[in-house]
Amino acid sequence: MDGDKGLFDLIDLVRYPLADLSGPGGRSVIAGARSQLAATGAAELPGFINAGGVAILIADAEGLAPRAHHSGGEGTAYLEFPDFSLPKEHPRLQFAPYGVGAVGYDVIPRTSPLRLIYEWDAMLELIAAILDRGPLYRYADPFGALNLAVMTDGDQLQWHFDQTDFVVSLAIQSADRGGDFEVAPRIRSADDEHYPEVAEVLAGSTEGVVTLPMTPGTLLIFEGRHSLHRVSPIRGPRLRHVGLLAYDTKPGTVGSDLLRKDRYGRTTAFPDPPDSWPPDSWPPA
Repeated sequence: MDGDKGLFDLIDLVRYPLADLSGPGGRSVIAGARSQLAATGAAELPGFINAGGVAILIADAEGLAPRAHHSGGEGTAYLEFPDFSLPKEHPRLQFAPYGVGAVGYDVIPRTSPLRLIYEWDAMLELIAAILDRGPLYRYADPFGALNLAVMTDGDQLQWHFDQTDFVVSLAIQSADRGGDFEVAPRIRSADDEHYPEVAEVLAGSTEGVVTLPMTPGTLLIFEGRHSLHRVSPIRGPRLRHVGLLAYDTKPGTVGSDLLRKDRYGRTTAFPDPPDSWPPDSWPPA
């Protein structure tokens, strides 16, 4: 794929004019996305990747999937070490299974269309304009800046809140069944945890829960710190592929070695993405 020209072939630049965000079309896209964020904490840009582009991203993801490290176990909705002094029925002590594979940024080839999309300055400008939080920066983390999340039969993500203010994802391929992105929008706030409402969702209540379609080609900007959400169990042999594009409002963001070991199975990054898999040198020097 040849730089920006290849990206022009992947993205619907008529519907989403990234080259002219200050023009009428660009302003309309940004205003619509900001309105969605204000109302529900999620902004969906359906058809961001055109049909031909989706096919290219699927082929790329299928080639990258063997590079994924699978992690799993049980966790709480709060993604933190539990406080066992709390009553056992407390939402912070409700455990549920999770399982997911992640392809780290350092093993995604520089020619990957997913990587080219992430590293395109126009993408950074679009996300920054929609979030309207000032300058935005790509993660400096060699593992976590860009991930391909790979989920297979039996995988799921338990109900949880994000520990970051926002997540940017690109839907590439849905599973045969399951893999729904279910959300209880704005169920808590900065000054009220709303534990009774959270407990009801964890217990199985669907009141107030919405499903955001896992439609290939959709770009999603999601404010998950205050919205409880999960990925329902995957069923069937077809892999669920989602690109995770990491940005922050401050430069230099990196993850901990503990997070790297769990999510990627290693703490040392490759200096350059391997040409083939498995790589000649393992672990990386």
